[in-house]
Amino acid sequence: MAVLPIDTAKYTGIICAVPPAPRIADRETGRVRVDRDTGKTVYQVGLCLMSATSADVVNVSVPGEPAGVQNGVPVQVRDLVAVPWENEGRHGIAYRATEIKPLAATPSGKGTSQ
Repeated sequence: MAVLPIDTAKYTGIICAVPPAPRIADRETGRVRVDRDTGKTVYQVGLCLMSATSADVVNVSVPGEPAGVQNGVPVQVRDLVAVPWENEGRHGIAYRATEIKPLAATPSGKGTSQ
């Protein structure tokens, strides 16, 4: 399976468009998906990836609940990757990240309400 890293530095902004929700592994039982590596519940977050000339909304899976991430909040995304998939004639691209968190203030303190 090819994992394609995405350079988030090329985007002019990344904003939460759909708040985090647990991913469901089995719709019949309601069992949530669990990350194999960390054992944490996998959450899905809709992110708007903006560049100078376009914007795309993608659903990104992340292990653990992203605290403080809600609609309209600018976020930082760590280790964003695209994973092409195919299953029984269907295909698409899944997006994953190791962390999604609200955009932090700059080290100089700009952008904070002190």
